[in-house]
Amino acid sequence: MDRSAISMSGSQLARAAGSCIHAPLPRAHLTFSRRHLVQRPVTTCMAHKVTVLPGDGIGPEITKVALQALEAAGQLEHEQFDFSEQLIGGAAIDATGQPLPDETLQACKNSDAVLLAAIGGYQWDSLPADQRPERGLLALRAGLNAFANLRPAIVLPQLADASSLKREVVEGTDIMIVRELVGGIYFGEPRGFKTNEEGDKVGFNTMIYSEPEVERIAKVAFESAQKRKGKLCSVEKSNVLEVSQLWKEVVTRVGKEYPDVELTHMYIDNAAMQLLRNPKVFDTIVTGNIFGDILSDEASMLTGSLGMLPSASISIGGPGIFEPVHGSAPDIAGQDKANPMAMVLSAAMMCRYGLNLPKVADRLEQAVTAALDAGYRTGDLMSSGMKQVGCIEIGEILVNQITDNKH
Repeated sequence: MDRSAISMSGSQLARAAGSCIHAPLPRAHLTFSRRHLVQRPVTTCMAHKVTVLPGDGIGPEITKVALQALEAAGQLEHEQFDFSEQLIGGAAIDATGQPLPDETLQACKNSDAVLLAAIGGYQWDSLPADQRPERGLLALRAGLNAFANLRPAIVLPQLADASSLKREVVEGTDIMIVRELVGGIYFGEPRGFKTNEEGDKVGFNTMIYSEPEVERIAKVAFESAQKRKGKLCSVEKSNVLEVSQLWKEVVTRVGKEYPDVELTHMYIDNAAMQLLRNPKVFDTIVTGNIFGDILSDEASMLTGSLGMLPSASISIGGPGIFEPVHGSAPDIAGQDKANPMAMVLSAAMMCRYGLNLPKVADRLEQAVTAALDAGYRTGDLMSSGMKQVGCIEIGEILVNQITDNKH
């Protein structure tokens, strides 16, 4: 993964906890424009406060592996973590009746970063929509104002043959999808059900964006593109939707502030097709909430498995949420079949972009690469000639890779 691929504000890079010694914020960390940037001092601390949300399904299993790997990597770099485990999703519903208890949200707000595993499961599918586990995640993102979701889709050479597409199509793919996360149709009002004049039940939602909402996500995307190959594709449906016409207008205007970035526009249906036909044409993609939800999941399958993909959801001036792209996989929960590597890589993103611990992040990423190079595969990645291992064993292998590489 390109170490400079994700452009973050100084606040994300500088957040830390405890009794700390403050130092001036390095100029290199000031990546947002001055009117958007909330400056915070870089800090040197004994412990970094991380709220841990294991959630549901395979969440507790992969969380255990990630925390063990974090502890091992942190010890080698003389860094300590203060983990606070909280409830979210189905586990929170069972314990408190709410998908996001107030205690959980407050703990997240008081932390330096949030590490989330997975939420949801079949047993909660019969609940009313506003009480389901997924509402907890939406409320968490809104509560932390985590408006920008960054999802890398990188085809590792060790796993190119695991992709559902041919190696020659996907090899070399390296895409960053920047998705607006707290607006659009998932949050728009009015929404709900009603009965029309003919007596038929109708369901309705509102897809809405304001200029400031589009401006801030566009800036994140342009600055991400600057750190990559300098190409940004804005995806919308402006030939049909007024909200997309506004999106295109604002992104185009913001683009004039970034003359070094090549901006293109593409309709969502064409983008979905091109991701399968020629994914290497994309560098950085910026899009709204629902389109980003679809495209990021589609792009993830180019890599061979959802089990390898981390993500970051960032705000300005507050803690970010770091989580694997995959779901809770309730069908394999508790069977030692889960792939924890996306969770470990999410912890690496947290260290690199949320806690300013790049050396810890390096150790976590290198451990994953070394395990793959050695031929270890969980079931979702298994191919001929490789050695299949379970969640517990791959966790032990990762920790061993970390502790054996002390330099």
